[in-house]
Amino acid sequence: MKTKKIGTIALLSAIFLFAMIFCGCKKDIQSQANEILANSARNTKEAAPAVTVHAGQSIQAAVDVASSGSIIKIEPGTYNESVVVDKANMQLVGTDDGVIIQNPGDEENGISVTDAGDGFVLKNVTVRNFKENGVLLQYVDNFLLSHVTATNNGEYGLFPVFCNGGVIEHCTASGHTDTGIYVGQSSNVEMNFNTVFANVQGLEIENSTNVTASKNQCYDNSAGVLVSFLPGLTVTTSMNITVSNNHVYNNNHVNFSNPDGGFENFTPSGTGILVLAGTEITVKDNNVSGNNTDGIAVISGYTLASLTGITAFITLIDPVPHGYKIVSNVLHNNGTAPAPIPLPAVDLLWDGPVWGGAATNVCWEKNIYSTSFPSSLPSCD
Repeated sequence: MKTKKIGTIALLSAIFLFAMIFCGCKKDIQSQANEILANSARNTKEAAPAVTVHAGQSIQAAVDVASSGSIIKIEPGTYNESVVVDKANMQLVGTDDGVIIQNPGDEENGISVTDAGDGFVLKNVTVRNFKENGVLLQYVDNFLLSHVTATNNGEYGLFPVFCNGGVIEHCTASGHTDTGIYVGQSSNVEMNFNTVFANVQGLEIENSTNVTASKNQCYDNSAGVLVSFLPGLTVTTSMNITVSNNHVYNNNHVNFSNPDGGFENFTPSGTGILVLAGTEITVKDNNVSGNNTDGIAVISGYTLASLTGITAFITLIDPVPHGYKIVSNVLHNNGTAPAPIPLPAVDLLWDGPVWGGAATNVCWEKNIYSTSFPSSLPSCD
């Protein structure tokens, strides 16, 4: 009986031990499975394969071998190269501060994205010292430029053109002979929370539709913000532009544009916000101060033709501002030391009385200011 009892106990013990081992193994297997599933879920959420570029390696080489939709993660370092992206939904993302893409010698553009690059994303990167443009996007739809710094890149810092759908946010641009952050001949673009300084023109929206520029800091440029409708371009409309909640101050930098440049050669130093012709333009809730020539100026093609001698401003495009609203802006200390141009130096400027413009085209409401031309501005209904 004693032997049988011991055998039974041994058998039960073995079964119990096997069960414990089995359960433990099962638990480990389940844990690993859960981890794999979690990683899979994270990868699915990330929605793209990731490639890491280490300091000393080539970003372009990573782009060349990556598939469309890849995330190229760039570690801090200085990368002496230009980069061309010609695949859809590519993301170039700096993993931390200190990712610098620098001109290796004589390159015109820092990062160029072609029409095959829809869905392009660029984050946490500095692009500097290129001859023409820091970041050039051509026919690229649904792009995102976020926390990008562009410094001393010839004419333009960030330059999307012929694009539809895009966001430029938390970016910084300085030291450009034309414009720090430019949106040209494009539609449905947002420019928010950016900082531009020491450019000829800080922000520019040119011949575009459905564009907003909001909550930006613009200072120490020749002109802080320019909304322009110019002749001779492929896109012949400038419509539904909103410039709101920006801080535009002390834009008194000498105009250092290239002598053989374009319209930027005529931009007067000391300009806060300058709006040139176009339709349905709203300028509201901006704080504009310390700009030596004018705070907010609304100018027609007639005045531009007179000042520049370029008759195309009245022959090739509609020179008349249509449907403007200048509303709830706060202006002070503008127009105190104007550039030598034959226009009044004031907080609020409208050239309508000069060319006989209809008051219904432009209206002004709830602005806080000290000086204006004309002294009485047409009000909104």
